Amino acid sequence: METTDFSQPIRQSSKGIIVIFAFNVFTFFKKFFVLFIAFGVSLMRRKSFGNMSPTMMMLGLIGVLIIILIIAILKYLNFKFHLSKDDFHLATGIINKDTTIIPKSKIQNVYIKQNFLQQVINVVSVKIETAGDKKSEIEISALDKPTALRLKKKLFTKANLENENKITDGAEVPTERNVFFKVTPKRLLLEGLSQNHFKSFLGITAFVFGLYYEFKDYLEDLNLKDTVEGVVDLKEQTLLNLLIANVLIILAVVLFSFIFSVVKTFIINFNLEVVEHQKTIEINKGLFNKVSLSLTPNRIQNLVITTNRVKQYFGLHSLSVKQAMVDVKQQKNFKIVALEKAQLNYLLNKLLADYNDGAPEKAKPRPYFMRISALEMLLFGIIINSLALFLFGTQLLWINAVFIPLAALYVYFAYKKAYYKISDNFVTIGSGVIDTTTNILEIHKIQAVKLQQTIFQKRQHIASVKISTASKSVTIPYISKSEALSIYNFLLYKVESQDKDWM
Repeated sequence: METTDFSQPIRQSSKGIIVIFAFNVFTFFKKFFVLFIAFGVSLMRRKSFGNMSPTMMMLGLIGVLIIILIIAILKYLNFKFHLSKDDFHLATGIINKDTTIIPKSKIQNVYIKQNFLQQVINVVSVKIETAGDKKSEIEISALDKPTALRLKKKLFTKANLENENKITDGAEVPTERNVFFKVTPKRLLLEGLSQNHFKSFLGITAFVFGLYYEFKDYLEDLNLKDTVEGVVDLKEQTLLNLLIANVLIILAVVLFSFIFSVVKTFIINFNLEVVEHQKTIEINKGLFNKVSLSLTPNRIQNLVITTNRVKQYFGLHSLSVKQAMVDVKQQKNFKIVALEKAQLNYLLNKLLADYNDGAPEKAKPRPYFMRISALEMLLFGIIINSLALFLFGTQLLWINAVFIPLAALYVYFAYKKAYYKISDNFVTIGSGVIDTTTNILEIHKIQAVKLQQTIFQKRQHIASVKISTASKSVTIPYISKSEALSIYNFLLYKVESQDKDWM
Protein backbone atom coordinates (compact mmCIF):
# COMPACT_ATOMS: atom_id res chain seq x y z
CA MET A 1 0.00 0.00 0.00
CA GLU A 2 1.37 3.39 -0.95
CA THR A 3 1.87 6.07 1.66
CA THR A 4 -0.17 9.21 1.07
CA ASP A 5 1.99 12.27 0.38
CA PHE A 6 0.40 14.95 2.58
CA SER A 7 2.86 17.59 1.36
CA GLN A 8 0.91 17.88 -1.92
CA PRO A 9 -2.75 19.03 -2.20
CA ILE A 10 -5.00 15.96 -2.16
CA ARG A 11 -8.72 15.23 -2.06
CA GLN A 12 -10.51 12.92 0.31
CA SER A 13 -11.85 9.56 -0.85
CA SER A 14 -14.38 9.71 -3.68
CA LYS A 15 -16.81 8.08 -1.24
CA GLY A 16 -16.92 11.51 0.34
CA ILE A 17 -19.50 12.46 -2.31
CA ILE A 18 -21.90 9.95 -0.75
CA VAL A 19 -21.25 11.27 2.76
CA ILE A 20 -21.63 14.94 1.76
CA PHE A 21 -24.79 14.17 -0.24
CA ALA A 22 -26.35 12.21 2.64
CA PHE A 23 -25.52 14.94 5.17
CA ASN A 24 -27.00 17.67 2.95
CA VAL A 25 -30.16 15.63 2.35
CA PHE A 26 -30.56 15.04 6.09
CA THR A 27 -30.07 18.75 6.80
CA PHE A 28 -32.62 19.67 4.11
CA PHE A 29 -35.31 17.32 5.44
CA LYS A 30 -34.59 18.34 9.04
CA LYS A 31 -35.01 22.02 8.19
CA PHE A 32 -38.30 21.47 6.37
CA PHE A 33 -39.62 18.58 8.49
CA VAL A 34 -42.79 20.40 9.58
CA LEU A 35 -43.49 21.43 5.99
CA PHE A 36 -43.23 17.83 4.78
CA ILE A 37 -45.62 16.71 7.53
CA ALA A 38 -48.08 19.39 6.36
CA PHE A 39 -47.74 18.07 2.80
CA GLY A 40 -48.44 14.54 3.99
CA VAL A 41 -51.52 15.53 6.00
CA SER A 42 -52.87 17.60 3.10
CA LEU A 43 -52.41 14.70 0.67
CA MET A 44 -54.21 12.33 3.05
CA ARG A 45 -57.17 14.68 3.18
CA ARG A 46 -57.46 16.13 -0.33
CA LYS A 47 -55.02 14.11 -2.47
CA SER A 48 -53.34 17.41 -3.43
CA PHE A 49 -51.54 20.41 -2.00
CA GLY A 50 -52.67 23.72 -3.44
CA ASN A 51 -52.59 23.26 -7.20
CA MET A 52 -49.85 20.61 -7.09
CA SER A 53 -50.60 16.94 -7.65
CA PRO A 54 -48.57 14.16 -5.98
CA THR A 55 -46.72 13.58 -9.29
CA MET A 56 -45.67 17.23 -9.52
CA MET A 57 -44.50 17.17 -5.92
CA MET A 58 -42.50 13.98 -6.52
CA LEU A 59 -40.81 15.51 -9.58
CA GLY A 60 -40.00 18.61 -7.54
CA LEU A 61 -38.45 16.47 -4.81
CA ILE A 62 -36.33 14.57 -7.38
CA GLY A 63 -35.16 17.91 -8.76
CA VAL A 64 -34.10 19.06 -5.30
CA LEU A 65 -32.16 15.83 -4.74
CA ILE A 66 -30.34 16.27 -8.09
CA ILE A 67 -29.34 19.82 -7.10
CA ILE A 68 -28.07 18.56 -3.72
CA LEU A 69 -26.05 15.84 -5.51
CA ILE A 70 -24.45 18.41 -7.84
CA ILE A 71 -23.53 20.58 -4.85
CA ALA A 72 -22.01 17.52 -3.13
CA ILE A 73 -19.87 16.73 -6.19
CA LEU A 74 -18.65 20.34 -6.47
CA LYS A 75 -17.82 20.43 -2.75
CA TYR A 76 -15.82 17.23 -3.13
CA LEU A 77 -13.89 18.51 -6.16
CA ASN A 78 -13.01 21.82 -4.49
CA PHE A 79 -12.05 20.32 -1.10
CA LYS A 80 -8.25 19.90 -1.02
CA PHE A 81 -5.84 19.78 1.89
CA HIS A 82 -2.12 19.37 2.53
CA LEU A 83 0.48 19.73 5.26
CA SER A 84 3.53 21.94 5.42
CA LYS A 85 6.18 21.69 8.11
CA ASP A 86 4.21 23.61 10.74
CA ASP A 87 0.72 24.18 9.26
CA PHE A 88 -2.41 22.47 7.94
CA HIS A 89 -3.75 24.00 4.69
CA LEU A 90 -7.29 23.61 3.38
CA ALA A 91 -8.90 24.96 0.20
CA THR A 92 -12.72 24.90 -0.06
CA GLY A 93 -15.57 26.67 -1.82
CA ILE A 94 -17.73 26.37 -4.91
CA ILE A 95 -18.21 29.99 -6.00
CA ASN A 96 -16.27 31.75 -3.26
CA LYS A 97 -12.92 30.06 -2.74
CA ASP A 98 -11.59 29.93 0.84
CA THR A 99 -8.14 28.99 2.06
CA THR A 100 -7.70 28.09 5.73
CA ILE A 101 -4.30 27.74 7.40
CA ILE A 102 -4.08 26.29 10.91
CA PRO A 103 -0.73 26.12 12.75
CA LYS A 104 -0.16 22.65 14.20
CA SER A 105 0.67 24.23 17.56
CA LYS A 106 -2.89 25.66 17.74
CA ILE A 107 -4.66 22.34 17.14
CA GLN A 108 -6.61 21.39 20.26
CA ASN A 109 -7.68 17.92 19.22
CA VAL A 110 -7.90 15.60 16.23
CA TYR A 111 -10.46 12.86 16.51
CA ILE A 112 -11.70 10.13 14.23
CA LYS A 113 -15.38 9.25 14.03
CA GLN A 114 -17.51 6.93 11.95
CA ASN A 115 -21.28 7.20 11.67
CA PHE A 116 -23.51 4.39 10.42
CA LEU A 117 -23.23 5.38 6.73
CA GLN A 118 -19.43 5.64 6.99
CA GLN A 119 -19.33 2.17 8.55
CA VAL A 120 -21.31 0.81 5.60
CA ILE A 121 -18.98 2.33 2.96
CA ASN A 122 -15.86 1.69 5.11
CA VAL A 123 -14.51 5.21 5.59
CA VAL A 124 -13.95 7.47 8.59
CA SER A 125 -14.07 11.22 9.08
CA VAL A 126 -11.32 13.29 10.68
CA LYS A 127 -12.23 16.40 12.63
CA ILE A 128 -9.62 18.99 13.53
CA GLU A 129 -10.46 21.38 16.35
CA THR A 130 -8.72 24.39 17.77
CA ALA A 131 -9.57 26.58 20.72
CA GLY A 132 -10.76 29.28 18.34
CA ASP A 133 -14.11 29.89 16.65
CA LYS A 134 -16.03 27.53 14.38
CA LYS A 135 -14.30 28.86 11.28
CA SER A 136 -11.14 27.16 12.50
CA GLU A 137 -12.83 23.75 12.71
CA ILE A 138 -12.18 21.34 9.85
CA GLU A 139 -13.86 18.04 9.05
CA ILE A 140 -12.63 15.66 6.36
CA SER A 141 -15.65 13.49 5.63
CA ALA A 142 -14.16 10.37 4.03
CA LEU A 143 -10.72 8.79 4.45
CA ASP A 144 -9.68 5.19 4.81
CA LYS A 145 -8.69 4.51 8.43
CA PRO A 146 -4.91 3.97 7.91
CA THR A 147 -4.68 7.32 6.08
CA ALA A 148 -6.71 9.02 8.81
CA LEU A 149 -4.39 7.63 11.50
CA ARG A 150 -1.29 8.80 9.64
CA LEU A 151 -2.79 12.27 9.15
CA LYS A 152 -3.66 12.47 12.84
CA LYS A 153 -0.13 11.57 13.82
CA LYS A 154 1.43 14.07 11.42
CA LEU A 155 -0.79 16.86 12.73
CA PHE A 156 0.72 16.37 16.18
CA THR A 157 4.35 16.04 15.05
CA LYS A 158 6.96 18.17 13.34
CA ALA A 159 7.72 17.23 9.75
CA ASN A 160 11.30 16.13 10.19
CA LEU A 161 13.22 13.15 8.94
CA GLU A 162 12.96 11.29 12.21
CA ASN A 163 9.17 11.38 12.17
CA GLU A 164 9.04 10.52 8.48
CA ASN A 165 10.98 7.35 9.19
CA LYS A 166 8.53 6.38 11.92
CA ILE A 167 5.57 6.27 9.52
CA THR A 168 5.37 3.07 7.57
CA ASP A 169 3.43 2.23 4.46
CA GLY A 170 -0.25 1.67 5.14
CA ALA A 171 -0.02 1.53 8.92
CA GLU A 172 0.39 3.61 12.03
CA VAL A 173 3.68 3.65 13.90
CA PRO A 174 3.92 0.49 15.98
CA THR A 175 3.50 1.58 19.59
CA GLU A 176 2.64 -0.20 22.79
CA ARG A 177 -1.15 -0.35 23.14
CA ASN A 178 -2.33 -0.95 26.68
CA VAL A 179 -6.11 -1.31 27.00
CA PHE A 180 -6.47 0.07 30.50
CA PHE A 181 -10.26 -0.24 30.73
CA LYS A 182 -12.92 -2.01 28.66
CA VAL A 183 -16.54 -1.81 29.72
CA THR A 184 -18.62 -4.97 30.09
CA PRO A 185 -22.31 -5.27 29.08
CA LYS A 186 -23.20 -5.85 32.76
CA ARG A 187 -21.58 -2.58 33.88
CA LEU A 188 -23.19 -0.71 30.99
CA LEU A 189 -26.59 -2.07 32.05
CA LEU A 190 -25.99 -0.98 35.65
CA GLU A 191 -24.80 2.42 34.39
CA GLY A 192 -28.01 2.87 32.41
CA LEU A 193 -30.26 1.77 35.29
CA SER A 194 -28.52 4.08 37.78
CA GLN A 195 -28.69 7.21 35.61
CA ASN A 196 -30.46 10.38 36.74
CA HIS A 197 -33.80 9.43 35.17
CA PHE A 198 -35.37 12.74 36.14
CA LYS A 199 -33.60 14.33 33.16
CA SER A 200 -34.90 11.62 30.83
CA PHE A 201 -38.40 12.07 32.28
CA LEU A 202 -38.34 15.81 31.59
CA GLY A 203 -36.89 15.26 28.11
CA ILE A 204 -39.55 12.72 27.15
CA THR A 205 -42.34 14.90 28.59
CA ALA A 206 -41.10 17.96 26.68
CA PHE A 207 -40.83 15.89 23.46
CA VAL A 208 -44.40 14.56 23.82
CA PHE A 209 -45.83 18.02 24.51
CA GLY A 210 -43.86 19.41 21.56
CA LEU A 211 -45.29 16.77 19.22
CA TYR A 212 -48.78 17.38 20.60
CA TYR A 213 -48.70 21.10 19.88
CA GLU A 214 -47.13 20.56 16.45
CA PHE A 215 -49.94 18.21 15.39
CA LYS A 216 -52.71 19.43 17.68
CA ASP A 217 -55.15 20.23 14.88
CA TYR A 218 -54.55 16.90 13.14
CA LEU A 219 -55.09 14.94 16.38
CA GLU A 220 -58.34 16.79 17.03
CA ASP A 221 -59.58 15.71 13.59
CA LEU A 222 -59.05 12.07 14.61
CA ASN A 223 -61.58 12.50 17.49
CA LEU A 224 -59.32 10.68 19.95
CA LYS A 225 -61.19 12.19 22.87
CA ASP A 226 -64.48 10.56 21.80
CA THR A 227 -62.68 7.24 21.36
CA VAL A 228 -61.20 7.39 24.86
CA GLU A 229 -64.51 8.42 26.44
CA GLY A 230 -66.12 5.43 24.72
CA VAL A 231 -63.80 3.13 26.65
CA VAL A 232 -63.62 5.02 29.96
CA ASP A 233 -66.34 7.26 31.35
CA LEU A 234 -64.14 10.22 32.22
CA LYS A 235 -67.01 12.34 33.51
CA GLU A 236 -68.01 9.85 36.22
CA GLN A 237 -64.57 8.92 37.52
CA THR A 238 -64.21 8.87 41.24
CA LEU A 239 -61.24 10.49 42.95
CA LEU A 240 -59.73 7.04 43.54
CA ASN A 241 -59.97 6.12 39.87
CA LEU A 242 -58.41 9.44 38.93
CA LEU A 243 -55.50 8.85 41.30
CA ILE A 244 -55.00 5.31 40.01
CA ALA A 245 -55.01 6.57 36.41
CA ASN A 246 -52.44 9.28 37.23
CA VAL A 247 -50.22 6.81 39.07
CA LEU A 248 -50.34 4.37 36.15
CA ILE A 249 -49.45 7.13 33.70
CA ILE A 250 -46.53 8.24 35.88
CA LEU A 251 -45.30 4.65 36.26
CA ALA A 252 -45.49 4.15 32.51
CA VAL A 253 -43.48 7.31 31.84
CA VAL A 254 -40.92 6.35 34.53
CA LEU A 255 -40.56 2.86 33.02
CA PHE A 256 -40.08 4.38 29.58
CA SER A 257 -37.48 6.76 31.06
CA PHE A 258 -35.57 3.75 32.45
CA ILE A 259 -35.66 1.98 29.09
CA PHE A 260 -34.65 5.16 27.26
CA SER A 261 -31.67 5.72 29.60
CA VAL A 262 -30.45 2.13 29.26
CA VAL A 263 -30.74 2.09 25.45
CA LYS A 264 -29.08 5.50 25.16
CA THR A 265 -26.21 4.40 27.43
CA PHE A 266 -25.61 1.26 25.34
CA ILE A 267 -25.69 3.13 22.01
CA ILE A 268 -23.32 5.91 23.10
CA ASN A 269 -20.87 3.76 25.10
CA PHE A 270 -20.99 0.52 23.11
CA ASN A 271 -17.62 -1.27 23.18
CA LEU A 272 -16.12 1.55 25.28
CA GLU A 273 -12.40 1.13 25.85
CA VAL A 274 -9.71 3.36 27.33
CA VAL A 275 -6.27 2.84 25.79
CA GLU A 276 -3.26 4.10 27.70
CA HIS A 277 -0.29 5.44 25.76
CA GLN A 278 2.90 6.88 27.14
CA LYS A 279 1.61 10.46 27.43
CA THR A 280 -2.02 10.30 26.34
CA ILE A 281 -5.30 8.50 26.96
CA GLU A 282 -7.34 7.27 23.97
CA ILE A 283 -11.12 6.77 24.15
CA ASN A 284 -12.92 4.52 21.65
CA LYS A 285 -16.68 3.97 21.80
CA GLY A 286 -20.00 4.11 19.95
CA LEU A 287 -22.42 1.86 18.06
CA PHE A 288 -23.99 3.90 15.25
CA ASN A 289 -21.50 6.76 15.69
CA LYS A 290 -18.05 5.41 16.48
CA VAL A 291 -15.54 7.90 17.84
CA SER A 292 -11.84 7.66 18.58
CA LEU A 293 -10.26 10.57 20.42
CA SER A 294 -7.17 11.29 22.48
CA LEU A 295 -6.76 13.13 25.78
CA THR A 296 -3.53 15.03 26.30
CA PRO A 297 -3.00 16.30 29.87
CA ASN A 298 -1.76 19.76 28.90
CA ARG A 299 -4.87 20.39 26.78
CA ILE A 300 -7.37 19.48 29.50
CA GLN A 301 -9.18 22.42 31.11
CA ASN A 302 -11.55 20.75 33.60
CA LEU A 303 -12.31 17.26 34.91
CA VAL A 304 -15.81 16.42 36.13
CA ILE A 305 -16.50 13.33 38.26
CA THR A 306 -20.12 12.17 38.57
CA THR A 307 -21.73 9.51 40.72
CA ASN A 308 -24.80 9.01 42.95
CA ARG A 309 -25.90 6.70 45.74
CA VAL A 310 -27.03 3.93 43.40
CA LYS A 311 -23.86 4.19 41.31
CA GLN A 312 -21.72 4.11 44.46
CA TYR A 313 -23.48 0.92 45.56
CA PHE A 314 -22.52 -0.71 42.24
CA GLY A 315 -19.05 0.91 42.26
CA LEU A 316 -19.71 3.14 39.22
CA HIS A 317 -18.10 6.51 38.54
CA SER A 318 -18.06 8.71 35.43
CA LEU A 319 -15.21 10.96 34.35
CA SER A 320 -15.86 13.80 31.89
CA VAL A 321 -13.03 15.79 30.35
CA LYS A 322 -13.58 19.39 29.28
CA GLN A 323 -11.34 20.92 26.65
CA ALA A 324 -11.31 24.31 24.94
CA MET A 325 -13.57 23.32 22.05
CA VAL A 326 -16.45 24.98 20.21
CA ASP A 327 -18.47 21.84 19.44
CA VAL A 328 -20.60 21.32 22.54
CA LYS A 329 -21.95 18.00 21.24
CA GLN A 330 -18.45 16.64 20.89
CA GLN A 331 -17.71 17.50 24.53
CA LYS A 332 -20.16 14.76 25.51
CA ASN A 333 -17.94 12.13 23.87
CA PHE A 334 -15.09 12.97 26.26
CA LYS A 335 -16.78 10.93 28.98
CA ILE A 336 -15.74 7.59 30.46
CA VAL A 337 -18.52 5.77 32.30
CA ALA A 338 -18.73 2.74 34.63
CA LEU A 339 -15.28 3.24 36.16
CA GLU A 340 -14.34 1.62 39.44
CA LYS A 341 -12.96 3.85 42.17
CA ALA A 342 -9.39 2.58 41.73
CA GLN A 343 -9.57 3.10 37.95
CA LEU A 344 -10.91 6.62 38.46
CA ASN A 345 -8.05 7.51 40.83
CA TYR A 346 -5.49 6.09 38.40
CA LEU A 347 -6.85 8.25 35.54
CA LEU A 348 -6.86 11.31 37.81
CA ASN A 349 -3.19 10.77 38.59
CA LYS A 350 -2.47 10.19 34.88
CA LEU A 351 -4.22 13.34 33.71
CA LEU A 352 -3.54 15.56 36.75
CA ALA A 353 -0.15 14.91 38.30
CA ASP A 354 0.03 15.15 42.11
CA TYR A 355 -3.70 15.91 42.48
CA ASN A 356 -4.14 13.77 45.62
CA ASP A 357 -0.91 14.93 47.28
CA GLY A 358 -1.54 17.15 50.31
CA ALA A 359 -5.22 17.75 49.52
CA PRO A 360 -6.79 20.34 51.89
CA GLU A 361 -9.93 19.73 53.91
CA LYS A 362 -13.34 20.56 52.48
CA ALA A 363 -14.91 23.96 53.18
CA LYS A 364 -18.67 24.59 53.06
CA PRO A 365 -20.75 27.53 51.79
CA ARG A 366 -22.61 29.65 54.34
CA PRO A 367 -26.15 28.53 55.39
CA TYR A 368 -27.39 31.35 53.15
CA PHE A 369 -27.02 28.70 50.42
CA MET A 370 -30.03 26.83 51.87
CA ARG A 371 -32.11 30.00 51.89
CA ILE A 372 -31.50 30.55 48.18
CA SER A 373 -32.22 26.89 47.39
CA ALA A 374 -35.51 27.08 49.31
CA LEU A 375 -36.47 30.23 47.40
CA GLU A 376 -35.75 28.49 44.10
CA MET A 377 -38.00 25.57 45.06
CA LEU A 378 -40.74 27.98 46.20
CA LEU A 379 -40.73 29.72 42.81
CA PHE A 380 -40.71 26.35 41.04
CA GLY A 381 -43.67 25.22 43.19
CA ILE A 382 -45.64 28.37 42.32
CA ILE A 383 -45.08 27.69 38.59
CA ILE A 384 -46.12 24.03 38.93
CA ASN A 385 -49.29 24.91 40.87
CA SER A 386 -50.20 27.69 38.44
CA LEU A 387 -49.90 25.33 35.47
CA ALA A 388 -51.90 22.63 37.27
CA LEU A 389 -54.71 25.08 38.10
CA PHE A 390 -54.75 26.48 34.57
CA LEU A 391 -54.77 23.10 32.81
CA PHE A 392 -56.64 20.77 35.21
CA GLY A 393 -58.34 22.95 37.82
CA THR A 394 -58.07 21.80 41.45
CA GLN A 395 -57.88 18.10 40.60
CA LEU A 396 -54.07 17.94 40.60
CA LEU A 397 -53.34 20.08 43.68
CA TRP A 398 -52.76 16.84 45.58
CA ILE A 399 -49.36 16.77 43.89
CA ASN A 400 -48.15 19.22 46.57
CA ALA A 401 -48.21 16.34 49.04
CA VAL A 402 -45.38 14.86 46.98
CA PHE A 403 -43.71 18.09 45.91
CA ILE A 404 -43.19 19.65 49.37
CA PRO A 405 -41.20 16.70 50.85
CA LEU A 406 -39.16 16.47 47.63
CA ALA A 407 -38.43 20.20 47.79
CA ALA A 408 -37.22 19.85 51.38
CA LEU A 409 -34.95 16.96 50.37
CA TYR A 410 -33.64 19.04 47.44
CA VAL A 411 -32.59 21.88 49.77
CA TYR A 412 -31.00 19.46 52.25
CA PHE A 413 -28.94 17.46 49.73
CA ALA A 414 -27.95 20.52 47.67
CA TYR A 415 -26.33 22.04 50.77
CA LYS A 416 -24.92 18.74 52.01
CA LYS A 417 -23.10 18.06 48.71
CA ALA A 418 -21.82 21.62 48.22
CA TYR A 419 -18.16 22.14 49.15
CA TYR A 420 -14.87 23.45 47.82
CA LYS A 421 -11.14 22.77 48.25
CA ILE A 422 -8.25 24.96 47.15
CA SER A 423 -4.63 23.78 47.12
CA ASP A 424 -1.52 25.31 45.59
CA ASN A 425 -2.29 23.85 42.16
CA PHE A 426 -5.95 22.78 42.05
CA VAL A 427 -9.47 24.00 42.73
CA THR A 428 -12.08 21.35 43.55
CA ILE A 429 -15.79 22.22 43.76
CA GLY A 430 -18.52 19.74 44.75
CA SER A 431 -22.22 20.09 44.00
CA GLY A 432 -25.34 18.11 43.16
CA VAL A 433 -28.70 16.89 44.44
CA ILE A 434 -29.45 13.49 42.91
CA ASP A 435 -26.00 13.15 41.33
CA THR A 436 -22.81 14.05 43.17
CA THR A 437 -20.63 16.18 40.89
CA THR A 438 -16.98 17.09 41.47
CA ASN A 439 -15.34 19.75 39.28
CA ILE A 440 -11.53 19.83 39.24
CA LEU A 441 -9.40 22.45 37.51
CA GLU A 442 -5.73 23.39 37.53
CA ILE A 443 -5.09 26.90 38.81
CA HIS A 444 -2.61 27.86 36.08
CA LYS A 445 -5.31 27.21 33.44
CA ILE A 446 -7.74 29.75 34.93
CA GLN A 447 -8.71 32.45 32.42
CA ALA A 448 -10.72 34.76 34.70
CA VAL A 449 -11.80 35.14 38.32
CA LYS A 450 -14.84 37.23 39.24
CA LEU A 451 -16.54 38.21 42.50
CA GLN A 452 -20.35 38.14 42.41
CA GLN A 453 -22.60 39.80 44.96
CA THR A 454 -26.23 40.97 44.87
CA ILE A 455 -27.58 43.86 46.96
CA PHE A 456 -29.24 41.33 49.28
CA GLN A 457 -26.01 39.39 49.70
CA LYS A 458 -24.12 42.61 50.42
CA ARG A 459 -26.17 43.13 53.59
CA GLN A 460 -25.33 39.60 54.69
CA HIS A 461 -21.61 40.00 53.79
CA ILE A 462 -21.97 37.09 51.37
CA ALA A 463 -20.31 36.70 47.95
CA SER A 464 -19.62 34.06 45.31
CA VAL A 465 -16.44 33.44 43.32
CA LYS A 466 -16.84 32.59 39.62
CA ILE A 467 -13.83 30.85 38.08
CA SER A 468 -13.59 30.51 34.30
CA THR A 469 -11.35 28.33 32.14
CA ALA A 470 -11.30 28.04 28.36
CA SER A 471 -13.95 25.30 28.48
CA LYS A 472 -16.42 26.20 31.25
CA SER A 473 -17.08 28.26 34.36
CA VAL A 474 -17.57 27.01 37.92
CA THR A 475 -18.70 28.89 41.00
CA ILE A 476 -17.84 28.75 44.70
CA PRO A 477 -21.25 29.86 45.99
CA TYR A 478 -22.31 31.96 48.97
CA ILE A 479 -19.23 32.23 51.16
CA SER A 480 -18.26 35.13 53.43
CA LYS A 481 -17.08 38.30 51.68
CA SER A 482 -13.68 38.21 53.40
CA GLU A 483 -13.14 34.58 52.38
CA ALA A 484 -14.21 35.34 48.80
CA LEU A 485 -11.69 38.20 48.61
CA SER A 486 -8.96 35.97 50.00
CA ILE A 487 -9.69 33.28 47.37
CA TYR A 488 -9.92 35.89 44.62
CA ASN A 489 -6.52 37.41 45.47
CA PHE A 490 -4.88 34.00 45.94
CA LEU A 491 -6.03 32.67 42.57
CA LEU A 492 -4.97 35.81 40.71
CA TYR A 493 -1.57 35.70 42.38
CA LYS A 494 -1.05 32.02 41.51
CA VAL A 495 -2.12 32.51 37.88
CA GLU A 496 0.20 35.48 37.38
CA SER A 497 3.17 33.99 39.23
CA GLN A 498 3.19 30.50 37.67
CA ASP A 499 5.21 30.16 34.50
CA LYS A 500 2.99 27.56 32.84
CA ASP A 501 0.97 27.56 29.62
CA TRP A 502 -2.80 27.08 29.82
CA MET A 503 -2.61 24.73 26.80
